[in-house]
Amino acid sequence: MNKFNISMITIGLAITFSAMADESMTKEAYKSEKGRIELEYKSDKAKCKSLVDNAKDICKAEAKGKEEVAEAELDAKYKPSKKSRYKAQVAKAKADYKIAKEKCDDLTGNPKDVCQKEAKAALTAAKADAKAQMEASEATPTTGDKAQ
Repeated sequence: MNKFNISMITIGLAITFSAMADESMTKEAYKSEKGRIELEYKSDKAKCKSLVDNAKDICKAEAKGKEEVAEAELDAKYKPSKKSRYKAQVAKAKADYKIAKEKCDDLTGNPKDVCQKEAKAALTAAKADAKAQMEASEATPTTGDKAQ
């Protein structure tokens, strides 16, 4: 099983680097990379089975978040656009939020409330940053246009 995982990771990296060498990603490379992401998610999720309680929940949140971020980044590579890059940034923010929220479950009382509020604030800030970056890239002024 260990050799299988190493082989899959090696193949995935080779595909990723070959796809990055080309400006565009072929449909076959996209499907292959999507399959690699699914395999990696299943592997990560299987590692969580040995854990218990909240550690298991955190592990599952990390595995799912990693998958969602990888898929969003893959979509951004396959069909590059401002919107797809925005979606990838939001996917990362949401994954971080879910993981942080699970980690807050280990706490009780006021520290738990503070932890959850900080996680929510980080999510809101990350979404706002992603939106600002998308809007800034849309509003690129021409050489004659200058803000006064």
